[in-house]
Amino acid sequence: MPTMNREQIMEIIPHRDPMLLIDEVTAMEPGQSVSAKFYVDPARDIFKGHFPGAPVFPGVYTTECMAQAADILLLSMERYKNTTPLFIGIDKVRFKNKIEPGDTIEIHAKLSTERQDKAIATCSAEVFVRGELAASGEVTLAMR
Repeated sequence: MPTMNREQIMEIIPHRDPMLLIDEVTAMEPGQSVSAKFYVDPARDIFKGHFPGAPVFPGVYTTECMAQAADILLLSMERYKNTTPLFIGIDKVRFKNKIEPGDTIEIHAKLSTERQDKAIATCSAEVFVRGELAASGEVTLAMR
């Protein structure tokens, strides 16, 4: 599948600024895996308070990046097209390296398990910064 830009991403997932945390899809195997990028803009308001003088991209935002990559993967599947992804669980999330303003992160997610009868899926995800693992975990989503 070709690369998707922000406009194409917004055709798939319902997120909008300031909560759209995926800029570009760089690769996707429908129903299997997705790779995406996000530029951590130093102008984001969150950095005024997290943390003054030593800004760091919050872990909850990093986790949301993982969930949005999974959203793109799942909502690109015909059976979930035009549904709303509800973030219903996180597991095994670990943070290894900090993400700073001005970084571009790479997010990779792959489908781990799916309950089609309940429209619930779990994806494993990894976030890389400067070529190193920054975070990893599992996100569970219900498509409604």
